[in-house]
Amino acid sequence: MKCFTVLPLLLPLLVTALSSVTIKGNAFFADNKRFYIRGVDYQPGGESQASTKDPIADINGCKRDIEYFKKLGINTIRVYGVDNSANHDECMKALSDAGIYLAVDVGNPKYSLNRENPYTIMRSYNDVYLQHIFATVDAFAKYDNTLLFFSGNEVISKTETWAAPYIKAVTRDLKQYIAAKNYRAIPVGYAATDVDSRYELANYLNCGSDDIRSDFLAFNDYSFCGKGVFKGSQWEPKVANLSKYSIPLFLSEYGCKEVSPRTFSEVPVLYSPDMTPVYSGGLIYEYSVEEAGFGLVKLSGNSVSEIPDFNVLKQTFQNTPLPSSDGGYHSSGQASACPPASANWKVNGSLPIVPQGALKYFQQGAGMPLGGRDSVNVNGSQWVGTPTTGWATAGGSGASSSNRTSKETPKKNATVSSMAPTLGLVTAFLVALAWGL
Repeated sequence: MKCFTVLPLLLPLLVTALSSVTIKGNAFFADNKRFYIRGVDYQPGGESQASTKDPIADINGCKRDIEYFKKLGINTIRVYGVDNSANHDECMKALSDAGIYLAVDVGNPKYSLNRENPYTIMRSYNDVYLQHIFATVDAFAKYDNTLLFFSGNEVISKTETWAAPYIKAVTRDLKQYIAAKNYRAIPVGYAATDVDSRYELANYLNCGSDDIRSDFLAFNDYSFCGKGVFKGSQWEPKVANLSKYSIPLFLSEYGCKEVSPRTFSEVPVLYSPDMTPVYSGGLIYEYSVEEAGFGLVKLSGNSVSEIPDFNVLKQTFQNTPLPSSDGGYHSSGQASACPPASANWKVNGSLPIVPQGALKYFQQGAGMPLGGRDSVNVNGSQWVGTPTTGWATAGGSGASSSNRTSKETPKKNATVSSMAPTLGLVTAFLVALAWGL
């Protein structure tokens, strides 16, 4: 009798977890079936507010929006900034129950690399920054539906290829922290701008030993604005040039906005045999209408209003089932060759060493997550560090998240802290000289 009276009380507490996603060759897999990302970017309030507004900690907003995610039939959302000191259990369970994974950027506008010049990026790679992003890993590693971590977003917006070692170093640091904490192997990679150095960067992040290579690479790419035809599109040469790439590729942002409402004609192409051997889907930019004018819904308090783009995308997804096959993925592959210097690629070949003050985190953990409650570094991490002078010899590695920009889309530029001290001309000249600029 006791068994029958206790069991009904326990049933509501049971959680059916989503299968953790792993990597095989250049593809994601869940339950031995290839996993294609089909999702939206999700940061109500806009990415510039990502340091203060955490949609995964907003229980009411999260549950409200999940109903619209289910209407769209998506399996992934990307969030650009979270409060690592907040509780995310309820929203993450609600997402899991809806079959939705989370791709999370570990940094935010306050805790990020400052790409203004070689000096600022050196100074912003510091122990305070690493403590923050490691604490973000701690906050989300426990959830089975944490799909992946973005170590950075558009740190290289145009020609700042000298930032590449920092992009690779932060990816390295995150991977080593995850291993040191004995977490499951949650993939770590970078979201890149679609610029002229895209192929050099792709090869750079995938060259060297496994401990410094990215687990995946994503592109913020709005270049497909055709009529749903792959041949002759701007995606065709990208697929050809990356056809032998040995880690997963996907689109961290896409959705041409040349016409309104958007047609989303690129969706069927992305999940077609023309692209699935190389790409594993992507994330539409973006869920809510923000300053840049993208979006699928308008939010006003607790109310949600679908705009025409929402229904167009919903119908397009319904008409484009995810591939049931493995999509012709490559089950194995070699690391890329590190790219030589060129007009597009000016990179110091070594990686910055881990800041001395951050070494303890690998043994002791990141400690208390501070979120927005850091009373000492109230302006974040960009200007608290002393530039590291050491470099580790390796195939390259480096950075963390930068605030976004895109040459294809009129969105926020990378933030340069208003608290930044004026950089002396002599110091700036010497640093630039060291990088060969």
